Amino acid sequence: MPLAAMSDDQLFAGSTNGLRDRLKAATAAAHHALDERLSQFDLTTTPHYRRFLQASAAAVLPLEQVLEQAGVGEMLCDWAGRRRAEAITTDLADLNGSVVPIELPTPPLDRPFVFGTLYVLEGSRLGAVYLLRVVTASADPRARRATRYLRHGAGQGLWRSFLERLAREPLTPDDEVRMIASARAAFAVFAKAVESA
Repeated sequence: MPLAAMSDDQLFAGSTNGLRDRLKAATAAAHHALDERLSQFDLTTTPHYRRFLQASAAAVLPLEQVLEQAGVGEMLCDWAGRRRAEAITTDLADLNGSVVPIELPTPPLDRPFVFGTLYVLEGSRLGAVYLLRVVTASADPRARRATRYLRHGAGQGLWRSFLERLAREPLTPDDEVRMIASARAAFAVFAKAVESA
């Protein structure tokens, strides 16, 4: 049965893998669709890279803001070191870009929302490693310098430490269903931002 046809309850009940694997499986289609949209940007050109940063900022800024409203700083002691709003807005300023944040519907400001959203935000660091290599091949030195967002947290093991923290989160089956829904919603915010760009 395709993942898209499975309910969240089936994903939870039918898997013996860890939470990370269930989140990955449940968001695979959304992740793939987003990657396809992002592949349309030629990040070696400054206009495309600027549009990529503008789209990313349009999603990252409101998602980080709502996480803070939900008390993410009390759940992750290193949240201040994970925030990327300043890095991406500085990069955009260097490239004369602008930020128009996506308007988010009011989410449930609870722990499943926080960890589902963080799964997407923190996971994006993995793709940033590849994208950084592409951008640093740009002929424009301004673009090569404007990589604070893509370099953010490099070498600090932030993805690994997030997964370790996620694995310790006590969850009921309903919590996990809501966490998956929040991760899918975060991917949808990025997809909307890219489409708008």
